[in-house]
Amino acid sequence: MNNSIAVPNQGPWPLGPYAPGQAQPFQPGQRTYSTASILDLPTFLRIVQHWRWLILGALALGLAAAIIVTLLTTPAYRAWVTLEVNPPTVEVTSEQSRERQSYQDPYDIVATQVGLLSSKGVAERTAQELNLGNNPAFVPQTGDASSRLKAATRTVQINLKAEVPKEGQLIKFSYDSRSPQLAAQVANGVAESFINSSLQRRYEASAYARKFLERQIAKTRTDLERSERSLVAYAQAQGIINTAVGTDGKPAGDAGSLQGESLIALNKALAEATARRVAAEGAYRSGLATGPTSDVTASTQALRQQRAALQADYQQKLTFMKAEHPEMVSLQAQIGELDKQIARESSQMASSRNNSLLQEYRGAVSAEGALQGKVAGLKGAVLNLRGRSIQYTILQREVDTNRSLYDALLQRYKEIGVAGGIGAAPVSIVDRADAPGSPFKPNLLMNLLLGVVGGLLAGVGAAVGLEFLNDTIKTREDVRNKLGLACLGAVPKTSAKDAFVEDLKNPASVVSEAYSAVVAALRFSTDSGMPKILLVTSTQPGEGKSSTALALAQNFARRGKNVLLVDSDLRKPAFKTTSEKIGLTKLLTNDERIDHHVVETQHENLRLLPSGPIPPNPADLLSTGRFRSILAEAAEQFDLVIVDAPPTLGLADAPLLAAAAAHVMFVVESGKTRTRAAIEALNRIEATGAHIVGATLTKSIDSGGGYGYKRYGYGYGYGKLDSKRTEILMIPQGADS
Repeated sequence: MNNSIAVPNQGPWPLGPYAPGQAQPFQPGQRTYSTASILDLPTFLRIVQHWRWLILGALALGLAAAIIVTLLTTPAYRAWVTLEVNPPTVEVTSEQSRERQSYQDPYDIVATQVGLLSSKGVAERTAQELNLGNNPAFVPQTGDASSRLKAATRTVQINLKAEVPKEGQLIKFSYDSRSPQLAAQVANGVAESFINSSLQRRYEASAYARKFLERQIAKTRTDLERSERSLVAYAQAQGIINTAVGTDGKPAGDAGSLQGESLIALNKALAEATARRVAAEGAYRSGLATGPTSDVTASTQALRQQRAALQADYQQKLTFMKAEHPEMVSLQAQIGELDKQIARESSQMASSRNNSLLQEYRGAVSAEGALQGKVAGLKGAVLNLRGRSIQYTILQREVDTNRSLYDALLQRYKEIGVAGGIGAAPVSIVDRADAPGSPFKPNLLMNLLLGVVGGLLAGVGAAVGLEFLNDTIKTREDVRNKLGLACLGAVPKTSAKDAFVEDLKNPASVVSEAYSAVVAALRFSTDSGMPKILLVTSTQPGEGKSSTALALAQNFARRGKNVLLVDSDLRKPAFKTTSEKIGLTKLLTNDERIDHHVVETQHENLRLLPSGPIPPNPADLLSTGRFRSILAEAAEQFDLVIVDAPPTLGLADAPLLAAAAAHVMFVVESGKTRTRAAIEALNRIEATGAHIVGATLTKSIDSGGGYGYKRYGYGYGYGKLDSKRTEILMIPQGADS
């Protein structure tokens, strides 16, 4: 688990998570840790490996639960029915209804039909039509008929499953039952009941519309009759008689009254009389202006024919006679006489014609004047009628409106009466349900798969949850990622309480090899190699810090180093000697040299400075500068000084000792030390200015941390030393302190 943490930069950290010289974001004593960590793959695999038995148990439990559920589940059968939605795109009632239906969304229509199919009304109708309330295989025969019908309705609704299709207009729904025949019967019954209920709703809707129209028609008929009576009464009272009808079947206004028709006729006659008068006047004046005309009567025509004959004879004889010839003179005289007679008759005809034109003109003027008088009189009557016809027009308009409304309602009523129960059903059955041949549940394979997946998820979830709840340092990666320290080594957990001491005696044991790796890492912990003075502490008691201090001291001593092991735990010392008159407590209270208080051990090159008698005030003794001078003196006499300090949390001793020692190695017990507690302990130590060279993981059960102990052929008990060898009293009293 990768957690965000900050580590102070206190010098070169060859084995730490930061490169030398890299600036750190926090000052010493400001380490932080966030539980909002990233669960990476290596951490997840470690959690799975650590909690493998829990996960396998959950997996087995899931499989067992799946098998039990399969065995205990009653077989259920599922019958399917396919319906096709027929949205009404054409209505026979009105154009407006057709336009409204044509713009409906087919998906909305299908969704509506699915909702209606799953309604309580359809389920109740199905239960009634199939008599499911009295079927003992369907519902228990307890209670009255009404309660059994309600129970059957609920059963139909619960076992009926219909979903809106994502596309298309085919609805597939299913019904589940313990009996395959009953499943198919109820599924088909639901389809038929759904269609019948839809048709019934259509008929009920049209019946309601007919009743509504009947009420509206009766009311409109009453209004029409009342308005017509009012119109007739007003016309009688005002003497208004309309005889003409317009092209739309309505009265033609003023032209429809008697006065209007008379005025129109007189206007027409007046126009004709005026035209006759103008024509007569023109003819008369033209006759006066032109005088005699070429109009010919019968006698005049005869005279002209006779003159023409004489003129022709005269012209013929003139060719061989002279004009002075008597016969020629006689013909000339006859022609002159005929001209006089023709002139007289023409004059008489012109006078007679002018007199006739004058009489005709005078008659036209007289007729025109009479017609003008009558027209003037009728104009006043028509204007008076128009004023009285305003109210008549209002009443007529009301009559027309009521008549139009009545005709429209009557036509609508006729249409509904004809088409109320006609039209395609909203749905139709495509595939009826057949009795299923096998149950759809229990599905053993599906149950086993769900059991495996559910058990696996539950086991992994429980493992991860327990791992996060048990937020402890377990592996080398946890030391590096959570604490931000270099992991100097991981010491495996011994099989018995006393096995640790025995393993230390054997250089080839797994524990000795682990501490050899720690010693090797310590040589690169600072720029100058192994620190001269090294303090060993932990977060809390029982993490193996004293055992680690002894193991390190023994390991360095075996390598030829002159090592001093200082037991600075003045409250619960781990090392004892035969005498309590010497030790660190005595040195802290006087100025003696350490030579008189250092004792030898059974290990060559290893000396021990015991804690001495337990004082009443350890923190007060350690807070003086005497401990620094003791360490300085020890550093002059020995190659290496290892200080076994008390736990850090809850006590002031460890920070005081760390400030004097300057270099600290932190001991962490695998699976026990909580991360936040370790962070708090590190902050307290770093606040003193001490340099933490790294951490050692004790009692580790991590086999994948990189050691691979058994890989090298080492094991507990291999090459043990003689168990009967005499031990000195400085051996720790309990290796897990």
